[in-house]
Amino acid sequence: MTGNFTGSFTQQEPIPEAGIEAALNVLRHGRLHRYNTAPGEIAETALLEEEFARFTGAKYCLAVASGGYALGAALRAIGIGPGDHVLTNAFTLAPVPGAIAALGASPVFVETTEDLTIDMADLQAKLAGARALLLSHMRGHICDMDRLMAICDAAGVPVIEDCAHTMGAAWRGTPSGRHGIAGCYSTQTYKHMNSGEGGLIVSDDPDLMARAVILSGSYMLYGRHRAAPPAEAFDRVRLVTPNVSGRMDNLRAAILRPQLADLAAQCARWNALYATMEAALTGTDGLRLIPRPAEESHVASSFQFLLPGWPPQRVQTFLARAAQRGVELKWFGHPEPTGFTSRHDSWRYAGAQHLPQTDRILAGLIDMRLPLTFTPADVQLIAAIIREELAATAAGANGPHETALAAD
Repeated sequence: MTGNFTGSFTQQEPIPEAGIEAALNVLRHGRLHRYNTAPGEIAETALLEEEFARFTGAKYCLAVASGGYALGAALRAIGIGPGDHVLTNAFTLAPVPGAIAALGASPVFVETTEDLTIDMADLQAKLAGARALLLSHMRGHICDMDRLMAICDAAGVPVIEDCAHTMGAAWRGTPSGRHGIAGCYSTQTYKHMNSGEGGLIVSDDPDLMARAVILSGSYMLYGRHRAAPPAEAFDRVRLVTPNVSGRMDNLRAAILRPQLADLAAQCARWNALYATMEAALTGTDGLRLIPRPAEESHVASSFQFLLPGWPPQRVQTFLARAAQRGVELKWFGHPEPTGFTSRHDSWRYAGAQHLPQTDRILAGLIDMRLPLTFTPADVQLIAAIIREELAATAAGANGPHETALAAD
């Protein structure tokens, strides 16, 4: 038997020194609010928006307080309101249906495939009466975006992409977030750039982005944005769009700009860890890996696998055994929300929905983070522990770990 893992699944790398120095500069001059600038100064937030627009190839970009706020602002900017039906993935995290429900709209969940992407047949069946699709690229898995956009375009249903887990990823070379009418990103600590909290919206639609800027709390200072639509777009919306303040501040923008400059290299490091884990778990009995299509350029900061047909008690035994050896795994089949992990039937504000395919898949879905503080040797050890504890659990072995579990 291999040893135990003693590292942390939640420890991120430190903020780059350039980000720390930029943050200290903002703290020293005290102009944290994005519209509080000295004569001739360009706000850090405005510069971040300009740079992120360039990174994604979008015409416009807006930096906001969180990824969840970005989703809500984008939905509201396309006119979503009370009573509207908005489609979204059944496999996602709570802020996605939460952004829909916060507007008084109704989340309608679409089934999930075994590749952890949205089910196209179920999507097509549920398009009638839908006002929009809030597409979650959950855990970095991108569906066939060409097919999805053809389906939604034919039905006249706009698509907003939740790219919280796909910053830096692409489908057939088109960056994630650039297929739909808008793309929304998160810079929360566990995402691909870390400002604690934060979000970004990109779009080529001038009216949508003018509304989003006003919604974010620009007052009449939108002229200070550098990645915003022209003045005539604001003239159309500025007096009829409410202020729902959710701006990003200059401190967080200063922390993020050096991370954006390093993002491509960081993505390559995540993918190297993912490839190491994938190779180490290939061929493991009872475990199904998630195939990655050739058209997808992923950014794999987390790793998922399935335990098809495993009963809940056996899954929980495996999770407990792995945890005792230092391997922290999340289970999307747990009947109760746990930490960040929850499933559609716990979002009762959305109403009960019949999703048998998703329920079957989530019953065996295991998830783990791959922070960049891991080394390839760490990943090899974690994979070895997973293999050993899967085999022991499947065999019903009553070794020291089973004894400890029974004592608990």
